[in-house]
Amino acid sequence: MYADLPAGTVTLLFTDIEGSTCLLQQMGDKYAHLLADCRRLLRAAFQQWKGYEVDSQGDAFFVAFARASDAVSAAVTIQRALASHGWPEGVTVRVRMGLHTGEPQVSSEGYVGLDVHYAARIMKAGHGGQVLLSQTTRDLLEYDPPEGVSLRNLGEHRLKDVERPGHLFQLDIAGLPAGFPPLQTLDARLNNLPAQSMPLIDREQEMARICQLLRCADVRLLTLTGTGGVGKTRLGLEIAARLFDEFAEGVCLVPLATISDPDLVVPTIAQALEVREVGGWPLMERLKAYLHNQQLLLFLDNFEQVLMAAPLLSELLQGCPGLKLLVTSRAVLHVYGEHEFHVLPFPVPDLSHLPEGEALAQYAAIALFLQHAQAVKPGFQMTPANAHAIASICARLDGLPLAIELAAARVKLFSPQALLARLTHRLEVLTSGAQDVPARQQTMRNTLAWSYNLLDAGEQRLFRRLSVFAGGCTLEAVEAMYTTLGDMAAPVLDGVASLIDKSLLQKVEQEDEELRLLMLETVREYGLACLAASGELEATRQAHALYYLALAEEAETKLEGLQQTVWLEREHDNLRAAKQWLHGSSFSH
Repeated sequence: MYADLPAGTVTLLFTDIEGSTCLLQQMGDKYAHLLADCRRLLRAAFQQWKGYEVDSQGDAFFVAFARASDAVSAAVTIQRALASHGWPEGVTVRVRMGLHTGEPQVSSEGYVGLDVHYAARIMKAGHGGQVLLSQTTRDLLEYDPPEGVSLRNLGEHRLKDVERPGHLFQLDIAGLPAGFPPLQTLDARLNNLPAQSMPLIDREQEMARICQLLRCADVRLLTLTGTGGVGKTRLGLEIAARLFDEFAEGVCLVPLATISDPDLVVPTIAQALEVREVGGWPLMERLKAYLHNQQLLLFLDNFEQVLMAAPLLSELLQGCPGLKLLVTSRAVLHVYGEHEFHVLPFPVPDLSHLPEGEALAQYAAIALFLQHAQAVKPGFQMTPANAHAIASICARLDGLPLAIELAAARVKLFSPQALLARLTHRLEVLTSGAQDVPARQQTMRNTLAWSYNLLDAGEQRLFRRLSVFAGGCTLEAVEAMYTTLGDMAAPVLDGVASLIDKSLLQKVEQEDEELRLLMLETVREYGLACLAASGELEATRQAHALYYLALAEEAETKLEGLQQTVWLEREHDNLRAAKQWLHGSSFSH
């Protein structure tokens, strides 16, 4: 069968259809006809240019030519025939090709040797519609390329299972597309992660756990959730950098903060990967074809404002078995297969039992404050005189990294003691963010407004009303407040669940007690400002006070001893807030 194969120096051509699986799913029973048409066009060109068909499997061909110019002419003929053919249902068939000239050995099984493997690897590095040549094939064509064809040097590349890198060249065929994504070679691993100006403080335990999760075969979508300003993006960047070597095709950052239309998510991912829409092929199908055989980590940052696009991530994962997604979002995506990792603020020291010196500096919140304070005031140090104030600042700011960074920037103007005094109104102080970060991160108010504006009207109302509760509350308290205000309490449960999902509310589970809801004080201050701006402050405070007044009267008669003491400690802040409002309002007169 192989006796007629050309011997000596021959040019080997490998071809296959890009995205054939997607085409099969799209065409169904009609795919067989499409494949037959494609094979007919290729075989006609092989015959025209004296090619020897060595092997064919499905949509792939292995063909040999005695002359390099004939092999290239056959490739050009095929690409032009495919582009001009009338394919059914508007689909486009794109074939990638790789050519290499060498001296393979002829055996009873056809050609054998490294030249065969090299030609096949060249083809696999390309994309549909692209024709790639090795250095040896290009050298034979340099002075006599076919008409309407030019050669483009793509530089040196490393191919899988090939010891040494080699130069690859692309045939640019007049009238046909010449712009393609980067070659799929070993040195084409993606890495567009930005360099970080400061090292990440602590988070070692979180990073170890997240990396462990992403290494699990069944974890393909991991969402980092948490309150705005908690450091999800910074943590995600560190994780992506650490895992870079574990993904054959690398990692790719896709920033989403600048878009709000879910329909733009797929184009934004494609742009980051340099995947272009071609002809009538839907961009999602193009993406799936491009990523189908790749082991890649996609880092999608700030997904909360495009949540409606979450099902598209599931579709992408289904079509790309080697793909994993790391997502940051203030809200859970709620799609099948999602794993959530909730990023918490930094722990803060107990102000009543404050450690000294180096022990205090071991707290991540303190270390972060010092790092950013020294960036704006190089001589700044923590001393016995200011240590308590620094610890109090971090505690007052709930251990939120962004809030601590913004506060630390103020040491250029204030001592820690003076800064602490000003934090009675946190949002007025935390306004000095760097100009090279997004506007939503330049002030704490902007960060919280970003989350608030993503809520619907009912969720915004609930968020505002919850801000009157000091030190947390029960679900019963929220429902009672809604009833007093004349609103239906029925939607409260779903609204509370949504605010928890969106990282604006925390749940604290207590043994043998009802679930308690809690707002970070920095978030609560913003909620109170929104409540005042809405004109609902007085009515909401009154409803809050009436509930706790009635609750206190009930506790006085029904609770005794230790039980009453525990209840008073738990509701102390709410009782004090209710008392202050009652004493200062006309309601008390």
